[in-house]
Amino acid sequence: MDQSFVNVHEDLINRCRTGDRQAHYALYKLYAKAMYNVGYRITRSEADAEDVLQEAFVNAFRNLASYRGDATFGAWLKRIVVNKALNLIQKRRHEPIPDDDRWDVAEDEVVIEYADDLTVERVKRAIDGLPDGYRTVLSLYLLEGYDHQEIAEIMGISESTSKSQLNRAKGRLREVLGDKKNQER
Repeated sequence: MDQSFVNVHEDLINRCRTGDRQAHYALYKLYAKAMYNVGYRITRSEADAEDVLQEAFVNAFRNLASYRGDATFGAWLKRIVVNKALNLIQKRRHEPIPDDDRWDVAEDEVVIEYADDLTVERVKRAIDGLPDGYRTVLSLYLLEGYDHQEIAEIMGISESTSKSQLNRAKGRLREVLGDKKNQER
């Protein structure tokens, strides 16, 4: 990766390290909306996403000394947000994601005809209706761009569990969003 791109906010970060409050605010303004969205996609709660955002920035500002600059600040901060959001979800529920290697199967490419009333809002509702484990893996994989190995590390599950949770999430979405003709097949 181009090192100049990685360190695009280096001056701002260095000012934050010296305690410059204006620099803290400027960095917050640069990343707050995107990081809120990451938190919301995982927690599915505005209040929880706001808490995650606040905790992540506090944590990031306290630990700026550990930021080495080998990845973009945004990528480093995003990892903190994801971890905070996952911790919040795990506190909220007690059942762990089942670690079941039997579900690690190749996914066949399925062509689906969707109902005419398929809208962004309907897709969002369908994703919101997924169990936490399915929704979290789906969000991390499809929306945040993590691979299964990274998801496994982040969530403390096996790669095969990550794959199976994604396949189950996709299957559930097909059921909810597919039209009656596809559901009868």
